[in-house]
Amino acid sequence: MPGGAVMQFKFWLLGLSPMIWRRVHVPATFTLRQLHGVIQIAMGWGGFHLFQFRLRAIHYGSWELSARSPDITLESLRLRKGARFAYDYDLIIPWRHEIRLEELLEPVAKRAYPFCVEGHEACPPEDCGGPSGFLARRDAWLSDEGLDDLATVADFIDQVALKGRRDLLKDEALIEKLRDVSERLELRHSWQGQPFSRKAVNARLKSGDHLALMHQRF
Repeated sequence: MPGGAVMQFKFWLLGLSPMIWRRVHVPATFTLRQLHGVIQIAMGWGGFHLFQFRLRAIHYGSWELSARSPDITLESLRLRKGARFAYDYDLIIPWRHEIRLEELLEPVAKRAYPFCVEGHEACPPEDCGGPSGFLARRDAWLSDEGLDDLATVADFIDQVALKGRRDLLKDEALIEKLRDVSERLELRHSWQGQPFSRKAVNARLKSGDHLALMHQRF
């Protein structure tokens, strides 16, 4: 591996559709522990749970798992282009990621590394019950109850803004009902996960947030 090489990884969550994925550039001198921090930032996780990498039948990760230390450099793993390995986060109801080494690149002048190239779809919320729990909550946005709540809001806006029913603004029972609807809509919206923003991810990586998330937070 050439000195100063940059490794392009793509990683994605298993068991979800549409696919939730990220593509990042990290120095080959990074350790698996540092890559863990990068994945946490890029995906949108909070670093609260145990983690492990599974590579060639060897586990590297949190010391509580009796796994090997993740303080091993990526270049020392001698990964070939196209190599795949696994990354698990929150091992009670695990979020399983697959990681693929896509390219070995020369660093770009004046670019700070690590760097997030692109990604797709929101990161699931922490502790939502794994992939199956996330899918159930995400689908709740389009449930009959969810659509009814959206219709209630739309009808109120139509009556007040388009038909001039200003008297409805003084209807205390209706306003209380809309407050309840708004709270339910806000809760369902939070179940959709944290939206992906490449700009926000790179700002966090540049500020070194991934270094703080290399170690489990309590």
